[in-house]
Amino acid sequence: MNTTAAGAPGDSSDDQCWTMSVPAAGRKYFGLNRNGAYAAAARGDLPTVRIGRLLRVPIKAVERMLDTASQQPPSA
Repeated sequence: MNTTAAGAPGDSSDDQCWTMSVPAAGRKYFGLNRNGAYAAAARGDLPTVRIGRLLRVPIKAVERMLDTASQQPPSA
């Protein structure tokens, strides 16, 4: 059963993840361990979204933050 209606089985847009766990994002983007990732999130260095008790990192926000940081000239 392969249909093309939105939200139906076989729809590839449902397969895309928009968020990651805090430890996974810290490890992937910054090489941080679990405690370091949560500490960065608590300081506001890692953007997060709270959904109930769940703390998630929006992937686009992290990538935008890294793009902005890479375009700024180094400070002396």
